[in-house]
Amino acid sequence: MTATTGSTTGTATFGLSSEAKNLQWLLGNLVEEVPGVRSVAVVSSDGLLLLSSDPVDRKGKAPAGQSRSDGPRGAAADLATIVSGIGSLTIGAAKLMDGGNVKQTMVAMEEGSVFVMTISDGSLLGVHATPDCDMSVVAYHMALFVGRAGHVLTPELRSELRKSMESAE
Repeated sequence: MTATTGSTTGTATFGLSSEAKNLQWLLGNLVEEVPGVRSVAVVSSDGLLLLSSDPVDRKGKAPAGQSRSDGPRGAAADLATIVSGIGSLTIGAAKLMDGGNVKQTMVAMEEGSVFVMTISDGSLLGVHATPDCDMSVVAYHMALFVGRAGHVLTPELRSELRKSMESAE
């Protein structure tokens, strides 16, 4: 069974801890409140999707020319794969360059942008945004999410979120 909370989908909220519900709310708020954000995914250090949002506009409709199930334009599994790959690539590059920890990565494309930010213990927050988004606003709201989510994203909570995503499929 799949339940919807705001724009956050893919996880049933029944039986979830208050921390898991809070993270779902924060993710939904990021999508709803930040102009230009198409979809969001939280990925564990091993590349598994923990939380995601639908690629919907402010009115709850899929963007023009695509259905909710279209990929890779925001489909949860596709965004999680992209976020995990970008995260792995940049971590490797930072090691080779003695650059320290990677904090944020941004890829600007003609038709959109992808932002990846480290949360904690290797977990990543990924955002797919429109090409005309205000990048500084997106980055600011991502940093707020990371600040709020980082201290509660414990191994136990990650396990709970994984199980919730698996049961929703």
